Amino acid sequence: MNKFYGTGVAMVTPFHADGLVDYDGLEKLIDYLIDGGINYLVSLGTTGESATLTAEERKQVWAFTAKVNKGRVPLVAGIGGNNTAEVVEQIKQFDTTGYDAILSASPHYNKPIQEGIYQHYKAIAENAPLPVILYNVPSRTGSNVTAETVVRLANDFKNIIGIKEAGGNFDQISVILRDKPEDFLVISGDDAINVPMIALGAVGAISVIGNPLPRQTSDVVRLALAGDFKAAQKGHASLIEFTRLMFAEGSPGGAKTALKHLGICGDTLRLPLVQVSANTAALIVQETNSLGK
Repeated sequence: MNKFYGTGVAMVTPFHADGLVDYDGLEKLIDYLIDGGINYLVSLGTTGESATLTAEERKQVWAFTAKVNKGRVPLVAGIGGNNTAEVVEQIKQFDTTGYDAILSASPHYNKPIQEGIYQHYKAIAENAPLPVILYNVPSRTGSNVTAETVVRLANDFKNIIGIKEAGGNFDQISVILRDKPEDFLVISGDDAINVPMIALGAVGAISVIGNPLPRQTSDVVRLALAGDFKAAQKGHASLIEFTRLMFAEGSPGGAKTALKHLGICGDTLRLPLVQVSANTAALIVQETNSLGK
């Protein structure tokens, strides 16, 4: 599955000031990211505020994204939740046209034990019409998918092809990379550690900061994958402050602030998320200007 090597971007979902989906803004964003050199797109992951979209809105966004993409880059759909039966039903009803994989976050809030997480993903794998990428993000879900569970799933289900790992635990990451099947993909899910994860064996990143800075983000990932860590480290260092600002007051508020400044789309979010403070917005604009397009 080398189509998921390199830089994927977990796209924001642009909204008008009244909260409705801004499809013109979404089209501009898709073109901007592809022109910026990213390798694939993730539609309606956490960064896309998928939890606040209705089922009908999600269908429309997925269909629109595929239509605008026109097969230019691989597409991944974010389909997850904490009700396994409901997630399975969403997957069964998902129109796969134009899509290459499903990204599914570990269940949030319920805090299942490892066997529950395994059974959740087993149900998904047995019903998914596309390859599945696991997503471990303990800071959001309240529970961790251990290395042992990841490797067990990777061995038991060939259509579970990889994991977006955002736990930040390098001991766990190292164990996954050591014990996984050879063709199982480990993808960084945390922009702050993309380069060190690639140094250990990750095949790239699914990025948030790539929304406003696709060129700079994908360049750093490409350099790291090519083994030019001196240049990758320099690029990574230039993005440290920007990355910090993207998450200083919650995501995707920071990314939308930068995108508004760049003229791609507005910065409206749906409650309970709110826009970043004026002070943080000013710092984001300043840093965006210093980095350039």
